[in-house]
Amino acid sequence: MKKNLSLLLALVMILSIVAVGCGQQAAPSEQPAEEVIKIGVFEPLTGANAAGGELEVEGIKLANKLYPTVLGKKVELIILDNKSDKVEAANAATRLVDQDKVSVVLGSWGSGFSIAAGAVYKEAGVPAIGTSCTNPLVTLNNEYYFRVCFIDPFQGNVMANYAFNEVKVKKVAFIIEKSNDYSVGLAKFFNDTFVELTGDQNAVVYTGYYNTGDQDFTAQLTGIKASGAEAIFAPGNFTESALIMKQAKELGLTLPILGGDTWETPEVIDIAGAAAEGVVFSTFFDANAKLTPVTTEFLDAYAKEYAGKEPAAVTALGFDSYILALDAIERAGSADPKAIRDALAATKDFPGAAGTVSLDENGDAVKSAVIKTVKDGKFTYLTTVEPIKK
Repeated sequence: MKKNLSLLLALVMILSIVAVGCGQQAAPSEQPAEEVIKIGVFEPLTGANAAGGELEVEGIKLANKLYPTVLGKKVELIILDNKSDKVEAANAATRLVDQDKVSVVLGSWGSGFSIAAGAVYKEAGVPAIGTSCTNPLVTLNNEYYFRVCFIDPFQGNVMANYAFNEVKVKKVAFIIEKSNDYSVGLAKFFNDTFVELTGDQNAVVYTGYYNTGDQDFTAQLTGIKASGAEAIFAPGNFTESALIMKQAKELGLTLPILGGDTWETPEVIDIAGAAAEGVVFSTFFDANAKLTPVTTEFLDAYAKEYAGKEPAAVTALGFDSYILALDAIERAGSADPKAIRDALAATKDFPGAAGTVSLDENGDAVKSAVIKTVKDGKFTYLTTVEPIKK
């Protein structure tokens, strides 16, 4: 009998090993599954938008290093690459909720990727916290998607007002990345405000389009040169935007160039070089604008972790998305996704590195915007614009 029992136990062990080898994954953490709370991250870590995704992950990892536990349990980050692709973004979202069983998700850089993944999170009932995805469609009709950044209607308003009131122009030209939801949306909101400010339905005198990955903008810039435009608004991905700056200078086009939050990556200055001097853009954060006590905490931690580097605005947003997730988990008293969603929806006056976050009825953050320029080869703070009062 004893011999038979030993054989039976050995057989059970062999079958268990075979089962894991055939696809039943063992828990990746050394701790029991019930002692770990999983937070998913989906960001573009390869492809055209990789630089932006890497900056956000940098902030998320820094926050995780400072705050590695919640509710007495270890936080396990599961980071997936959405490959700068909308289909891959939806695939990454599906894996996070179906296979990895995360409680909440952070990301993504790029509104189009967040929009593509949104239906997955809504159907699975898993909350997501957007980092720098500013297009209103990210959270529209999706009670499971929130964000720590402002949205494009506000950003478009900010930059249109800057063009009209500070640059003193009444005729502008657009260069729009038509394959990018963010670029198309931000241009529309800028247009709406600028037409209202000027009282001129034809205040946008030229609109040129391009696709993600394009490298030659001669046709668009030549069209602008002949249009009578007094400034250029070119919201788009950082690589293409930097090439637009460079080629505009090569063509002798000296108009002011304005853009949005995607420009704050080192690649803009690296690629555009001296042509980036004087460009102006809206963004989320600057080290010189101490927005909350958490701003100082973030800056001190960043300086210690990344000595000699300046934190990007989206790095601060990545940081904020993580600490807001932990705050919601604590308020929920649970790792249950539905409970976390409800806690997120009730967020008011949450102090983050990039400002105070209050989430409105759509899950959008109501917060200030920062305007920067490039001066002497560096991103330089100009001013802070407060949220529009309703």
